[in-house]
Amino acid sequence: MFKTLILCSFLLTLCTSVSRANASDYAYYGFEPDIVTNYVAVKKKMGYVRLTVELMVAGDDLSIVEHHAPLLRDAIINIIGQQSEAKVKSIKGRAEILLQCEEQVKELLIKETGKPLIKKLLFTQWLDN
Repeated sequence: MFKTLILCSFLLTLCTSVSRANASDYAYYGFEPDIVTNYVAVKKKMGYVRLTVELMVAGDDLSIVEHHAPLLRDAIINIIGQQSEAKVKSIKGRAEILLQCEEQVKELLIKETGKPLIKKLLFTQWLDN
């Protein structure tokens, strides 16, 4: 019993230290200023959304992602501009938009650099009208 407890403790410590090492390998790139763009609205002629976008990037690739930021920002704006009001205002729709933006950003980075470079795209703030 005591050996099992020591073994479990050792494995837990090992797993914790490995996950910390992996988490510290990443940095975040945030688009500045926030993205503000229009979307297609039903009742109104035009709606708008303001969002903060962060990219989770391996620390070594941060400067490369920063270099391509204007291209990536434009792609995100184009995707949001094509969305319907219902999709922009629903939580499920926002999740779909997030995945679409992440896929497009990875695709563009592969085209430009040969690698996707980002681990995750995050919407950290979302305000719509």
